[in-house]
Amino acid sequence: MPGRDSSPHMRRPVTRLNRSANSAGLGLAAVLGLVLASGMSTSALAQTMDAALARAYAGNPTLNAQRAAVRATNENVPQALSGYRPRITASADIGASITDANIPGVAANSVSRLGPRGVGVQIDQNIFDGGRTRSSVSQAESQVLGARATLQNTEQNVLLDAATSYMNVLRDTAILTLNRNNVEVLEEQLRQTRDRFQVGEVTRTDVAQAEARLSQSQSQAILAESNLKTSIARYRQNVGVEPRQLAPGRPVENLLPKSLTAALNGALTTHPAIIASLHGVDAAELQVKVSEADLYPVLGVRGLVQQRYDTSAFGDNRTSASVVGTLTIPIYEGGQVYSRTRQAKETAGQRRIEVDTQRDTVRAAVVSAWGGHEAAKAQIVAAQAQVQAAETALAGVREEAKVGQRTTLDVLNAQQELVSARSTLVTAQRDRVVASYSVLSAIGRLSAQTLRLKAEPYDARRHYDQVKGQLWGTQTPDGR
Repeated sequence: MPGRDSSPHMRRPVTRLNRSANSAGLGLAAVLGLVLASGMSTSALAQTMDAALARAYAGNPTLNAQRAAVRATNENVPQALSGYRPRITASADIGASITDANIPGVAANSVSRLGPRGVGVQIDQNIFDGGRTRSSVSQAESQVLGARATLQNTEQNVLLDAATSYMNVLRDTAILTLNRNNVEVLEEQLRQTRDRFQVGEVTRTDVAQAEARLSQSQSQAILAESNLKTSIARYRQNVGVEPRQLAPGRPVENLLPKSLTAALNGALTTHPAIIASLHGVDAAELQVKVSEADLYPVLGVRGLVQQRYDTSAFGDNRTSASVVGTLTIPIYEGGQVYSRTRQAKETAGQRRIEVDTQRDTVRAAVVSAWGGHEAAKAQIVAAQAQVQAAETALAGVREEAKVGQRTTLDVLNAQQELVSARSTLVTAQRDRVVASYSVLSAIGRLSAQTLRLKAEPYDARRHYDQVKGQLWGTQTPDGR
C-alpha cells in the first residue's frame, strides 16, 4: 500500500495561493486590530463599553429589583418608630333596647324603648416597653444599611456581567471572522488542489485532505456563529439592547491596586458583601433584645372620651372622660418568649459565622481574579509570539511546498495552527479586559462612580429620608 513518500506525485510542489487568498489573510489581521486592539480611536457611531455599562446601570431589571427591595426595607424604620407614637382609635355604636316590666301591684305593665348609642375616642401612649421600640428602631436601621450594601454588591455583579457579555460579543465576533476567513482560504486551497489533481500533480488523497479540512472549518464557523448568537442574547439580557458596532474594550488596570496584598486589605475592609454580613450580625443581635423585651413590664397611659345617649332613660346624655395608667407585668408566657430569645441568640451566632464565610469567599475571589488577570496578560504575550511564529511557519511551509519538500497536508496543518493561534490571542485579549473588571469587583470597587459612567447615580438615602418621618399616607414618594 503506498505511503506518504511512495508516490512521486505526493512530493510535487504546491502552487502558491493566489493573491485574493493572501489579501484575505491581511484583511483578517486588520479586522482583529479594529475589534480588539486596545488604545485605538473609536468611531463616533460605535457603542462603547462605558455606554453599555451606563445603560445596564440605569435599566437592568435585576438591579432595579434590588433597588425596590432597598426601598421596601426603608419602610421598616417608620414602622419601628411608630412604637414611640400614640395609638388613636375612634369607636361608635348604635342599637335598640326594649324592656317590658310586669310588677305585681302595679296597674299596668312598664314598657321602655331606648336607642342606646354613643361615640368615643381612645388614646394609648407607650411609656416603657422594656426597650423593645428602641431595639426595633436600631434593628431596622441596620437592615437598611445591610440592604444598601447588598445593593452595591448587586450593582457590581450587574456591571461585571455587562462587561463580560460586551467582551464576549467582541471575542465571538472576531473568532467568527477568523473562521469565515479560514473557510474562504480553504475553499481556494481545495479549488487549486482539484485543478492540480486534474493535471496529475497531486493524488486523490490531497483532494480528500483539503475537503476534510474545509468541512472542519465550515463546522467551526457554524459553531462560532452559534456562540456569537448566544453572546448577543446574553448582552441583550444584561445591557437591555442589541449590540451594534461595539468599540474596542479596554481593561481598567489603572483603577486596580498595585499589589495583591493591597487588594486583599482593601477587599476585606470595604467589600459590600462583607459589610452587608456585618449589618446582618447587628440586626440579629438586636433581635435578641427585641425578644427579651417581652419579658419586661410594659407601662403606658390610656385616655378615653365617650359620649353616650339613651343608656338608661329616653333622652339622657352622658359625657365621660378618663386617664388611666396601665402596667402589664408578664409572669409566664408558656415558654414561648424564652424560646424565641434562645432562637434569636442562635441566629446571631449563625450570622457571625457567615461573616467569616463571606470574608473567606471574598479573599478567594480576590486571589482568583488577580491570578486570572496576571495570567491573561502573560497569555497575550505568549499568544502574540505564537501568532508570529505560526505566520512565519505558514509562509515557510508554502515556500517549501513549492519545491516539493512539503505536502498539501503540511500546508493545511500550518493554516489551522495559525487560525488557532489567532483565536487564542483573541481569547486572551478578551480575558485580560474581563479579568481587570473581575479584580475590581472582587475588591468591592466596581461601581458607576468608580468607572465614572455617564448615568444618573441612584441615591438610596433619598427615599429613606422621604419616608423615615412620614406619619401618614399610603402613597409612595414617587406617587404610587
